[in-house]
Amino acid sequence: MEVNYRYVRWGAVGLALLVAGAIVNPLHTVPTGHRGVITVGGNIKGIQSEGYLLLWPWEKLNIFNVRAEQADIEKAEGSTSDLQPVTTSLTVRYSVLPNKVAEVFEQYSKDGNLDSYISTATQETFKAVTAKFTAPELIAKRAIVSNEIGSQLRVKVALYGAHIINIDMRNFSFSREYMAAINEKATQEQLRQAAENKVLTVTAEQKQKVAVAEAEATAQKARADGEAYAALKIATAQADALKVQNLALAQNKDVLELRRIEVELEKARRWDGKLPTNVYGSAPMPFLSIDKK
Repeated sequence: MEVNYRYVRWGAVGLALLVAGAIVNPLHTVPTGHRGVITVGGNIKGIQSEGYLLLWPWEKLNIFNVRAEQADIEKAEGSTSDLQPVTTSLTVRYSVLPNKVAEVFEQYSKDGNLDSYISTATQETFKAVTAKFTAPELIAKRAIVSNEIGSQLRVKVALYGAHIINIDMRNFSFSREYMAAINEKATQEQLRQAAENKVLTVTAEQKQKVAVAEAEATAQKARADGEAYAALKIATAQADALKVQNLALAQNKDVLELRRIEVELEKARRWDGKLPTNVYGSAPMPFLSIDKK
């Protein structure tokens, strides 16, 4: 059997190229939380998810991060609506949207790091939001300010193919003069509240004393009224009793005569049998009665 050495030669060349390609450009891996951007001559050929892949020698693999990243913005500066300079520090956590990898790779970042864009957008947003509030409102409405910063920043970073995960904002800092004025005002407010509380306490004590005095006076009056009422009732009852007795006596003269006889009998029982030594002309003689005919 005749062997075609030309095919054998081409097969050997192909095998050699394959071996050489494998040596020069071995098996590649796209880590978890990343995407592989495959380029040929600088142009994007495709996006590869996590896992293994083989590349041709003329292809290049770019590892692109789609995990959460953190941008720290120190001393972001702004000015309030009442022209008070204010600063704060923010931590912005973000990530590139997986469906925006090619766009971000071409226009903004080759590896998914957008810290510089996030920092600039955060600074601009902070200035725009703080200009809507006075200095006292920034302190009193911190949650509202934070929410508005987050809302506006999400719109800005969407232009870069990213989305905001969360924002941590530290305390606001104002000028020394303004902070001294705030502290002084807070001190005066505390003193005012303490004075008001003292007044309220004294007023409450005075009201309590007045209430106790009024209660005692009311109780004494009630007792006096009760005693007077009781005395009136007793006097009225006695008067009524006398009226009843007088009426009874007036209506029954025999009772009067019976009372008179009872009195005379009591006198007779008490007489010792001796006549008085001095008898006046008008004085009656006991038990001596001379009928005149």
